[in-house]
Amino acid sequence: MEYVPGSALLSRRLERPVLTIGNFDGLHVGHRAIMQTVIERARAHSGEVVVYTFDPHPRKVLQPDKAPGLLTTLEQKLELLEQIGVDVAIVEPFTTQFRETTAEEFVQRYIHERIRPLEVYVGYDFHFGRDREGSMRVLTEMGPRLGFAVTIIPEVTVDGRDVNSTRIRDLLGQGSVEEAAQLLGRPFAVRGEVVVGDRRGRGLGFPTANLAPENEVLPAGGVYAGTLVFLGEGEPAAGTRARAVTNVGQRPTFEDARGLVAEAHLLDFDGDVYGRRVELTFEHRIRAERRFPDVDALREQIGRDVEAARALLDAP
Repeated sequence: MEYVPGSALLSRRLERPVLTIGNFDGLHVGHRAIMQTVIERARAHSGEVVVYTFDPHPRKVLQPDKAPGLLTTLEQKLELLEQIGVDVAIVEPFTTQFRETTAEEFVQRYIHERIRPLEVYVGYDFHFGRDREGSMRVLTEMGPRLGFAVTIIPEVTVDGRDVNSTRIRDLLGQGSVEEAAQLLGRPFAVRGEVVVGDRRGRGLGFPTANLAPENEVLPAGGVYAGTLVFLGEGEPAAGTRARAVTNVGQRPTFEDARGLVAEAHLLDFDGDVYGRRVELTFEHRIRAERRFPDVDALREQIGRDVEAARALLDAP
């Protein structure tokens, strides 16, 4: 996949591009429905699948105090787009200057003149331009005049409700990672570097990899079963996977509990992982976070958590 950090940096004329525009945080099943349509149409035209998105998220600039925590990092988003089958990803820097672009200028200059799409597909709730003034009417009226067709993709529902990033964040905030995975089309995953902690897990007999998360969202406090995948260079090699029991919380059993932390105990793995970047998935919730009367009670519970994780991860 070709990555273009801004439409002004397009260095070639795209080949019969079929385009979709949006933030696409999480690349959930609703987004994938749009992508699938775009891929099918691009293949029908023997053209390129083009995604136009923004970084940072527009609300980080427009309403920083109300901006949502993002489900995916830009790195994750680009990798997911490539896996889906996107040919070109254009990531427009959303600056204070760009925020003043009118809806008409956005369509004329950024979409028509720079990309020259044959067809444009957007979600039903798409807005654009200064103060989000651009509506579907503007896009559907300007598109045909400029030579491209516009199609609005209706909402995708799961369990009778619209799939969107807000709903997924709410589910993660409740610890409902299985339901969130249904809407994402995959387990929720967080990336970051393994950093040195206080080594209490090792003292309990269950050493942990303490994650410094790059993502802005963690699931609710509790214990989860999932998978840790190694990224980048090092030993074990990138792509190596290990089953994990992950605690998210503030470690209430200890008096010096501070902040929200994610620490993963790797099953059937023994090695030095400090300094490695990893991706940690949250596939099943085992229990909520709670305080234990003493360290021995905590150790016994961790043993039960490990067995529960094995059973969940081994299940067909």
